[in-house]
Amino acid sequence: MKNDWRPTAPIATLEIRASMLRAAREYFTATRALEVDTPTLSSAAVTDVHLASVAATTLGRRTFLHTSPEYAMKRLLAAGCGDIWQICKVYRDGESGRHHNPEFTMIEWYRLGMDHHALMSDVERLITTVLPPARAFDRSERLTYREAVQLHAGVDPFDDPVPVLIARLESSGIEVPRDVRSDRDACLDLIMGILVGPQLGHDRLTFVYDYPASQAALAQIRGPVASRFEAYMDGLELANGFHELGNAAEQRARFERDLEERARRGLPPMPIDERFLAALDHGLPDCSGVALGFDRLVMCATGAKHIDEVLAFPFDRT
Repeated sequence: MKNDWRPTAPIATLEIRASMLRAAREYFTATRALEVDTPTLSSAAVTDVHLASVAATTLGRRTFLHTSPEYAMKRLLAAGCGDIWQICKVYRDGESGRHHNPEFTMIEWYRLGMDHHALMSDVERLITTVLPPARAFDRSERLTYREAVQLHAGVDPFDDPVPVLIARLESSGIEVPRDVRSDRDACLDLIMGILVGPQLGHDRLTFVYDYPASQAALAQIRGPVASRFEAYMDGLELANGFHELGNAAEQRARFERDLEERARRGLPPMPIDERFLAALDHGLPDCSGVALGFDRLVMCATGAKHIDEVLAFPFDRT
């Protein structure tokens, strides 16, 4: 305990981190995007069953630390801000481990008039700009979700029945929890997280796109697929992006389905962000947006094996 006041990241790593942040700011300035600064505290919270908000009490009211600045940034887009970006701290309860810290740094940005394919190219340019020269890579790889799962897990995520997905997991020694066995998307999440994701992005940046429509979150849907992508490097998921849904009624329906699923799983209900829905109703311009985990990108830049190695003070040192 005597030395637990010290940073867990080497000073040299903190210097690399600072240079990468500086390069990111220069990139967005060069692309004429507006830097914004939205609140960390909100009276609403995310309804996603896979995310847990950190609750707080402010002026006697129950509030939440944001898991992402997305809703506030989209309110700015609806107000006419144009292309916007920010670097901020975000908070997710229950996320702690080799690649997770409950508080982490996110770069989030939105481009008007872009679909998710054009935004993947934008993400690639940013990462190329920010990474040190020693981590330079050739042009990125792009795989559909189906191609990635077939290639690295040997199953078809759209056509194979759930028992086949379970059998594939169990053949790799993965114990499938009882509540997952009847949930197709939960099985696919295990396959992606354990069998597929760690195999991606080891010689270059890899994008996986066209996720199942059931995993759309805040993305537009085109038939069986969502206009969503993720970026991977060194087996780590770095970014999650969407061609953004602008339909307020559809977004409300998705939130309500989330709340039903939270109730089914015994998770606490979360207040829906009505101001965000009002902004969508007013009119969100056609745009795509992406959230990038900056700490993980620093891990890739430095070869760190644990997120603590790139943070000055992780959660257990605060």
